Amino acid sequence: MAFEPDKIDLQILKLLQENGRITNLQLSSNIGLSPAPTLERVRKLENAGYIKSYHALVDEEKLGIGIKTFIQIQLDFHTHNAIPEFVEAIRAIQEVTECHHVTGPCDFILKAYVKDIKGYEKLIMEKISKIPYVKTFQTMMIMSTSKKEPIVPMEY
Repeated sequence: MAFEPDKIDLQILKLLQENGRITNLQLSSNIGLSPAPTLERVRKLENAGYIKSYHALVDEEKLGIGIKTFIQIQLDFHTHNAIPEFVEAIRAIQEVTECHHVTGPCDFILKAYVKDIKGYEKLIMEKISKIPYVKTFQTMMIMSTSKKEPIVPMEY
């Protein structure tokens, strides 16, 4: 039988999403368990794949990344390998941080970060447009972001 998280496990997931650096002692205090069973629950969540990894959320503007884009891609499906080969090619492009296979007028939506317009031009001309299955693409520059929530909503 597969592991199914209970209410306490969901509280742990919420707290770890809010602060991945929380100590086990703080976590145990917040959920009302002693440290040993709390740590055991965290390890069980990790082993079951509910917790994939821990990351620092960085400020891309302070790093000099001035352009964020969404790029809609429409593929030319002349071979049955178009999707997996496209995805493999996209995985190799460092500037693309997200790739979503979607429904609607395009096949994929990419999220990409570049330093400036020259970086964007290089991304398009030297990387994305050279992928054999790309039929058309349309870029939407992100002007500003009013919500960027790293916490996955869950029922508690």
